[in-house]
Amino acid sequence: MQSRTLIIAGMHRSGTSLITNWLHHCGLQVGECLLEANESNKDGHFEDVEFLKIHEEILAGNGLTPSGLIFDKELKVSEYQLEKLKAIIRVKMRHFNQWGWKEPRTCLFLDTYHDLLPGAKYLIIVRDYLSVVNSLLKRVFDDMDRSYKRRSFFTRLKWTLFRKAQKRRKLYHTQAEYYVKVWIEYNLHILNMLRLLRSEEYLVVNYSLLQKNDKQVFNYLKTIWGFDLKYFSFRNVYKESLISRVADLEPFIKDASLLAEAKNIENEFKKYIMAD
Repeated sequence: MQSRTLIIAGMHRSGTSLITNWLHHCGLQVGECLLEANESNKDGHFEDVEFLKIHEEILAGNGLTPSGLIFDKELKVSEYQLEKLKAIIRVKMRHFNQWGWKEPRTCLFLDTYHDLLPGAKYLIIVRDYLSVVNSLLKRVFDDMDRSYKRRSFFTRLKWTLFRKAQKRRKLYHTQAEYYVKVWIEYNLHILNMLRLLRSEEYLVVNYSLLQKNDKQVFNYLKTIWGFDLKYFSFRNVYKESLISRVADLEPFIKDASLLAEAKNIENEFKKYIMAD
């Protein structure tokens, strides 16, 4: 039996961990070694460490941050790195009848995976730029907040009473535009891939859809794509309390054309996303 492969692709902070957690509970093999939970993702990242490490290696080899939070950068995959990717895929296909992986940096290498896995299916996770950018900024600020809370009593007091709100405003002013550019970069990679794929090769969803109708997505994966899965309610993994609040970004974006481009990308996704 030919191995079935599911590529789960989506920008950082778009709900890919949440949805991969759900698929894991439905019975999909999503990696033998998964990235552990941490403060920014308390229920776990559900990222296959093998893919994470090779993606970080490629980014570092191009002189870029391993985080993958980049834009307007040309990425080159060396022959050595390409062979490592092929080896990872060969082992997966040899050992599993069905498997998939989630790792946000995958979005930057979709053209490479399209060549390496011509029979793969693509589960694309989308989330609006306001929510993603706010979540990224919150993650940075929360790290800063935890750092101050480990300091002396008077430093913590000064932080809480005077500096915390000021630092948050400064963070939005200095980083919001950068993260909008990253969101645009990732989602342009996704849109470029969707234009190449046949309609039966992809499914575009968000966690809002899964909240309302997870059985619709489950049945598509099982009946149309033929993955052998057992239904597990999405509500069992979804936690409303983990969804960060969304603030308006316009006051922090100097280049208004960025917001227009982001909104145009969101509009283009509407013709791909699975209907409720």
